[in-house]
Amino acid sequence: MFSRLADVLVPAVGRLTVTTDAGSVWTPGSIVVANHTSLADPAIVLAALHRLGIEPVAMGAAGLWRIPLLGRALTREGYIPVYRRDPRAADALDLAAAALARGRTVLIYAEGGIPVREDAAEAAPGAFRSGLTRLAARTGAPVVPVGQAGARRVTSGNTVKQMAGLLTAPVRRPALHVHVGAPLSLTDDHTSNTRQAHAAVTAAWRTAAARLGEPAALAA
Repeated sequence: MFSRLADVLVPAVGRLTVTTDAGSVWTPGSIVVANHTSLADPAIVLAALHRLGIEPVAMGAAGLWRIPLLGRALTREGYIPVYRRDPRAADALDLAAAALARGRTVLIYAEGGIPVREDAAEAAPGAFRSGLTRLAARTGAPVVPVGQAGARRVTSGNTVKQMAGLLTAPVRRPALHVHVGAPLSLTDDHTSNTRQAHAAVTAAWRTAAARLGEPAALAA
């Protein structure tokens, strides 16, 4: 439901384009890892993946489950709440591993949060937390790096700026781009796996951001 809804709503707020690495092959039970820059980018990534025939379940901040109706819908769709600094934190990996075992695709944001910046410009992904590589090591699932750019043109900054950006986006219709990289097999130690995954997501982000003419990507 969320993937289909995102693919309907995102074109109303921006002009989404999607590219993939040549020869990319998608297998059931994959882990998708994407860069996280804005409250808008989960919908943008879901819409892009839906166009490729992929409907993942996402791991998201547990606070979303406290929102009436939304929390119930997230649970019904199989989405996975992530409790930070909480005894239930480990439950998220258990649920994600179970979803992968059933052949579902799991979307994870390895940075663990949105950068605190006021401007709408792009920047390379921040440091990854350990959840991604722990999940990959536990399940042996392939990891698909995804880079998105343009979401900060929809929402970014403080609450007032975010609301203003969302309300004016249907008029501005900013360019949005998602690039899907080739799957990775993370078979080394934790540090090497994290470095490899981060580099792959950064490369995918750079491709996406360069398509939009973002200075940070063009300079790199």
